[in-house]
Amino acid sequence: MQYKLTKNIGFNAVQVLSLGFFTVILIGGIILSLPIASANGEYTNFIDALFTSTTSVCVTGLVTVDTGTHWNYFGKTVIMLLIEIGGLGFMSFATLIAIIIGKKITLKERLLMQEAMNTFSFQGMVKMVKYVLVFTFSVQLLGALLLATQFIPELGVGKGIYYSIFHSVSAFCNAGIDIIGNFNSVTAYHNNPVILLTISFLIIIGGLGFTVWTEIYNLKSFRKITTHSKVVILVTAILLIGGTVLMLAFEWNNPNTMKGFSMPEKLLNSWFASVSPRTAGFNSISTDGMSGAAKFLTIVLMFIGGSPGSTAGGIKTTTLGILVLTLIGVVKGREDTEVFGKRFSKDLVYKAFTVFFVGLTIVIIMTMLLSITEVGASFEYILYEVTSAFGTVGLTLGLTPNLTWIGKLLIIFTMYLGRVGPLTVALALTKIKTSKGIRYPEDKVLIG
Repeated sequence: MQYKLTKNIGFNAVQVLSLGFFTVILIGGIILSLPIASANGEYTNFIDALFTSTTSVCVTGLVTVDTGTHWNYFGKTVIMLLIEIGGLGFMSFATLIAIIIGKKITLKERLLMQEAMNTFSFQGMVKMVKYVLVFTFSVQLLGALLLATQFIPELGVGKGIYYSIFHSVSAFCNAGIDIIGNFNSVTAYHNNPVILLTISFLIIIGGLGFTVWTEIYNLKSFRKITTHSKVVILVTAILLIGGTVLMLAFEWNNPNTMKGFSMPEKLLNSWFASVSPRTAGFNSISTDGMSGAAKFLTIVLMFIGGSPGSTAGGIKTTTLGILVLTLIGVVKGREDTEVFGKRFSKDLVYKAFTVFFVGLTIVIIMTMLLSITEVGASFEYILYEVTSAFGTVGLTLGLTPNLTWIGKLLIIFTMYLGRVGPLTVALALTKIKTSKGIRYPEDKVLIG
């Protein structure tokens, strides 16, 4: 069936998804380059418009022009729509339109949805997509209502509501794009627990993955929850708690970030600094002012990212979980990778290592290329920027607006690869399995 489907449509499902993202990015770039999208009513440089479209669709957050001041409300609304499409996937929106007009969902479209949602089976896909859409809009509405309690008193009713909706969508989709202005993100609200906690929980909810939330919603007994969801929740909890503790330790006496904060403010901002690198890109304290240890920790968290089937990027929590569990198994002399009384197949372990090394290779190559194009930029700034782009995070030490046009194109390509690259490899490996019919004799090499 897979062969016939591929033959009929000319592309396999992975290629359709990759081309779909590219098409949406290109259309968004064209619209944003027009005078109707800019605040000054003039054309926007196409590379900057394309960069903004890419960072929106790939839910990254890196921007070469200030989102809050460069774009008018039309442009900002286009960006918000691109974020929503990129976060949920264009197949989810295509399904929504099909449902609205009463069009029947074909087998081909169900298979595409399976790839887009990164689920185990295409059975019940339409029902799941409906649930995802309802769940998404409900959570975003609740987030907007909470943010409105802070933005409306400060900005007025109309502007306050718009800002609340925009930042709720951006946070849930793990985009990290803000419209507060002057590249300041949410640093002005470092002492506002409502805004920071609302945004952080929207980031976590969006980054856990729709498969996990579907299970939680239908959960009748904790024993029935799948190993996938258990691994996602466990790794996420460890990263969030561990990241918060380390950020607190690293930045406690840093005069450029949290030295003057009260104890509750230090805890709040350490938590936010641990949550945001999980592919969101908001920052409540100066990223450039962080200590070297905190910057490196941020790079590590950005590379890991969120969970499969979510709005987040990175190599994913389950990949990290399988790598660590495999390491533990090897150290203990076990043949299998095990957790919660279950074992994982060798194929799954190989896929995890493949995704990890593909991601690492992308970061290494792009860092070397940017080191050539961005003369004068430090290695720390470049590595931070590339990892942020690959992990679709959006945090920067200030390099993004100063990139050369070649550097912008490289980051655009990195954001695109980060959104569809490792995922594409994983999905391709899921479908492609070849056998040569022979096995070579076993041999040995020295390790370590």
